[in-house]
Amino acid sequence: MHKRKGWFLAAALALGLSLTGAAAPTAAAAAAAAESNGGVRVMPLGDSITEGTQVPGGYRIGLWQRLSGAGYRVDFVGTQVNGPAALGDHDHQGHPGWRIDQIDANISRWLGTANPRTVLLHIGTNDILQNYNVASAPSRLSALIDRITATAPAADVFVATIIPLASAGQAASARTFNAALPGIVQSKVNSGKRVHLVDMHAALTTADLIDGVHPTAGGYDKMAATWYAALRSVPGVIGDTTGTPGTPAAGALVGAGSGRCLDVPGSNSANGTQPVIWDCTGAANQRWTASGQTLQALGKCLDSPTNAGAGTKAQLWDCSGAANQRWNRNANGTVSNVASGLCLDVSANATAAGSLVQLWTCTAGANQVWTGR
Repeated sequence: MHKRKGWFLAAALALGLSLTGAAAPTAAAAAAAAESNGGVRVMPLGDSITEGTQVPGGYRIGLWQRLSGAGYRVDFVGTQVNGPAALGDHDHQGHPGWRIDQIDANISRWLGTANPRTVLLHIGTNDILQNYNVASAPSRLSALIDRITATAPAADVFVATIIPLASAGQAASARTFNAALPGIVQSKVNSGKRVHLVDMHAALTTADLIDGVHPTAGGYDKMAATWYAALRSVPGVIGDTTGTPGTPAAGALVGAGSGRCLDVPGSNSANGTQPVIWDCTGAANQRWTASGQTLQALGKCLDSPTNAGAGTKAQLWDCSGAANQRWNRNANGTVSNVASGLCLDVSANATAAGSLVQLWTCTAGANQVWTGR
């Protein structure tokens, strides 16, 4: 995957914002090329539950939001790309319908390309669903783990028990499979391997399944919370936070197309004030404080109005912490709203001082690219 680390990394450090990797949602190839922030490389690896069948993006959505909201700079890696705008980095290695042996047949190539620091492995469900030599599935998983640790010896591998299945017979097979995992993982640890067990089965019930196999959105979010807790329990696997969460950092946002700064006109902090671009002065009405995913100036938050569509104005509003006041700083330089998925945009590609700033479908055009100063 092509990596771009330059100005946007410096920009994020200047603003204290979490970098994410969203590109135009309709351009998968462009997303794959752009979605790197130079952070710790994490490979979500598995089958349709990693891909996010029924809920595109699956657990990766909630995991990404937790990581970025806490200030961790993580780069999801893999050859596959999918998920909504709320998922800041769409890369993964989830393959619907695949069994353990199919992952094993390809893993060395994937690891060689992606070079992950951390691997999140949830696999085995299709071995059971396809009744594919179920009794030997734990042995196949053990061999897969060995291949991963041999190919990427510096990586930490988090091995999840598979989530529940609604069918009684398949659920029993899943429990038998899962029961073998603690011993498998412990044997790797005893051999000096960086392998960790994650009890994902305990995190969900069949009530969290939408079709008897795949989680609901709430079920996927439970998976995200479980992965997140496991990652935070092992030092170094997701790096350190880019700053103490909740500690603001202030700076200007400069439009790439105009060279002018995002500005609160006339220092008017009234609710509903629409930002503009203006010659950069360093004044308080051009200093944006990033705390978590919010952007604040003059004591108010940058806000996407409720039910915003393309062309809706960006505005200042009393801070509420709601999703419409949370923003992702994307690897391609755009700044997108968590609630609407729309990007901060200088209307009509204008460059003149006083040009209005609105929300628009993300295109990564120069009028949507912002750098920190």
